[in-house]
Amino acid sequence: MDKKETDYTEEDTSSYYNTKVEEIIEKKRNGVNPYPHSFQVTKSVEKFIETYNTINPGDHLVDIKESIAGRILEIRDSSKLWFMTIVSNGFKIQLMFNLQFLILPEENKVVNFKKTLSNFSRGDIIGVSGFVGKSKKGELSLFVEHSTILTPCLKLIPKQIYGLKDEELRVKKRFLDLISNENTMKTFMIRNKVFKFLRRYLDNLDFIELQTPILGTQVGGASAKPFNTFLNDHKLNMCLRIATELPLKMAVVGGMNAVYEIGPQFRNEGVDITHHPEFYSLELYKTYSDYNDMMNICEDMLSKLVFEIKGTYKFNYLPLHSDKEIEIDFTPPFRRMDLISELEKHIEIKLPNDLGTEESRGILLDLCTKYSVECKDPKTNARLLDKLVGHFLEPQCVNPTFIMNHPLMMSPLAKWHRDNPFLTERFELFCNCFELANAYTELNDPFIQRKTFEDQMKAKSMGDDEAQSIDETFIEALEYGLPPTGGAGFGIERLVMLLSNRNKIKDVILFPIGSV
Repeated sequence: MDKKETDYTEEDTSSYYNTKVEEIIEKKRNGVNPYPHSFQVTKSVEKFIETYNTINPGDHLVDIKESIAGRILEIRDSSKLWFMTIVSNGFKIQLMFNLQFLILPEENKVVNFKKTLSNFSRGDIIGVSGFVGKSKKGELSLFVEHSTILTPCLKLIPKQIYGLKDEELRVKKRFLDLISNENTMKTFMIRNKVFKFLRRYLDNLDFIELQTPILGTQVGGASAKPFNTFLNDHKLNMCLRIATELPLKMAVVGGMNAVYEIGPQFRNEGVDITHHPEFYSLELYKTYSDYNDMMNICEDMLSKLVFEIKGTYKFNYLPLHSDKEIEIDFTPPFRRMDLISELEKHIEIKLPNDLGTEESRGILLDLCTKYSVECKDPKTNARLLDKLVGHFLEPQCVNPTFIMNHPLMMSPLAKWHRDNPFLTERFELFCNCFELANAYTELNDPFIQRKTFEDQMKAKSMGDDEAQSIDETFIEALEYGLPPTGGAGFGIERLVMLLSNRNKIKDVILFPIGSV
């Protein structure tokens, strides 16, 4: 494709900008406000389409008047008939400017018609009023009687047929990406639908939505390195939260039987295609339930979410660096995979029951060496086993799959398995080979919780800066009594990535940090 077809030169953009600025100055000099304060719309473009899309081709509903507004994407003209396409919230509609219908002074009507329309440019935000109709070809249109520029666009926007291609520029100037690329707008409309669905689903199950602190004096609820800051007035070292787990469970201790929070988390970790320092999660907790109940909720909620957005449980997804789509199937029930027994099939040895010992660490280290599985320092038991799971099990999880029953030393906040004291009642949901959810039967024994926190402190002393510290307030809350509880956490951006056919997390975050 010829570069000249897709890009404007610096001279083009500079000349265009200067011309538009001169027009603005001239209007102001003549007492015309180029930036009107408001415009009364009768319908949004989306509602306009929804209301009138079923009228017959060729119909002109001259008695039905509507006023709509949006940004001009395209202008096509002839001597007495002009067409424009405007867009608002991702919805497009055609405007028809016909000399016969446009209300203009009778004197020199043709001249005034051309003069009026010559004021419009691609990118301008305009308001129009007129009657509803469809062209003979079936194109729903507003036949314009009155029009006004509401906000002039002073910059050249990329031509709609090509869009904005530069990935770094799309991230840096997301507003331009939204204007120029239809798929970007669709992605963030899908994101909005995901948030709405999750809230509606949990509200219908009588969960209570909470908002817990973002700033705290220590972090917990996950293994991650926090962002640190300082509170001047109280002279306190503070940090941004990495999870909402502990305060939500303390609310359950206080008597709330089913709670959830959707909000941002902050982890001082590297940026890659599925990780971003700021992201949104959903965490939920329900009393008198366990990880089996969480599995059922997770399966039902996500399958219904996919069906609502896609209209089917199955959809195609294009992986990164591939030209071949794969099918992902959210039809319930999802596959369930036992972590230890499945891993033993691949490594062809029986693992020790207690994987938290120094002897077990040597076995895991040897296995990583044997299968060329890289694990950076500190090579703790939990990190070594996690890398083996990532190497052997996660690649099997194209369709949603529950990997279950993690060893005790991997799960400091999960309750021990009722049938095996060396395991926990925990699952992780994987799809498209990356994690979507993490859930437990929650540990509510304060004595064991203190011991697992102490074990985490040992890992921290070995150099694991993602290990948790002891949270005395949380342990005290457990001493008042946490009912038997099931809990789960979901990464919302990864859900949106799947549903919008995106394979980089930055593509589903409106204003991401940096670029990948």
